[in-house]
Amino acid sequence: MKLRDKKPALILIDVQNAFLDDEYWGGNRNNKDAELICGKILSKWRELELPIFHIRHSSTNPESKLNVNNEGFQFNKNVTPLTGEPVITKNVNSAFIGTNLKKELEVLSVNTLVIVGITTNHCVSTTTRMAGNFGFETYLISDATAAFDRVGINGEKYDAEIIHLTTLADLNDEFATVLSYKQLMDKV
Repeated sequence: MKLRDKKPALILIDVQNAFLDDEYWGGNRNNKDAELICGKILSKWRELELPIFHIRHSSTNPESKLNVNNEGFQFNKNVTPLTGEPVITKNVNSAFIGTNLKKELEVLSVNTLVIVGITTNHCVSTTTRMAGNFGFETYLISDATAAFDRVGINGEKYDAEIIHLTTLADLNDEFATVLSYKQLMDKV
């Protein structure tokens, strides 16, 4: 059975202009083409007429690049929603908390999710964990998400690629199945 036969919803998490500013988020972002790959997946979902949900983060901090009054709040040009495609705005890490996402998925009888977006270790991870806990058959696309360098609790620096890969390792086979873009295209 092809993945498309399961009517999978595509969940695009926080693919917003703010994440183009490497230094603001910690620098050394991995997967510089994540937004481009998200756009390719979005095009395939549109072609197959499968459910799509655009999630965006709206920070309550007026100084944040993700605040509604800042340019960073806008969707990345590779994933601009079309008229009629649902846009859900959140202000916490999970796309399920404080939103109608779960209800909208239930209305469409969706039980399979494909998750992409930014950042791997924050909103993508939190949403993926909740999706798995809610019982969705969940796929996370490794090269359609990205992370930034992080500073540890003792001031040590952790490389973005390590953050990305360890987050994926934590999620794989427990909350989701991690696939690459190519693996997803072979399955869909």
